[in-house]
Amino acid sequence: MLIRFKGIESPEAAKTLKGAEIVVDREYAAPLGEGEFYIEDLKNLEVVSVDGEALGQITGIVEGGGGFLAEVTLTSGNARLVPFKKEFFGEVNFSSGKIELLELWILE
Repeated sequence: MLIRFKGIESPEAAKTLKGAEIVVDREYAAPLGEGEFYIEDLKNLEVVSVDGEALGQITGIVEGGGGFLAEVTLTSGNARLVPFKKEFFGEVNFSSGKIELLELWILE
């Protein structure tokens, strides 16, 4: 992808933007396909077991070297980082505000 910014006319000037993030309002964000969601939308979802037992809440998302980690604050108040991968998280239901955790051992 190639982007040009007003006032940035040289490679040296462009280097000053290294590491910067581009943030846009939701109304200007790329449209989502079926089954897609924005990472920000995961925050505050209730984490439940496959049986529906309340386990905690996603309170943050951390970008790690191997992908994203969901910060899950348990009902006990303790926090755990869980890799946000299909092996650990199942159905995401935004209408009910819940997300399934498939493997409970990851919280130990």
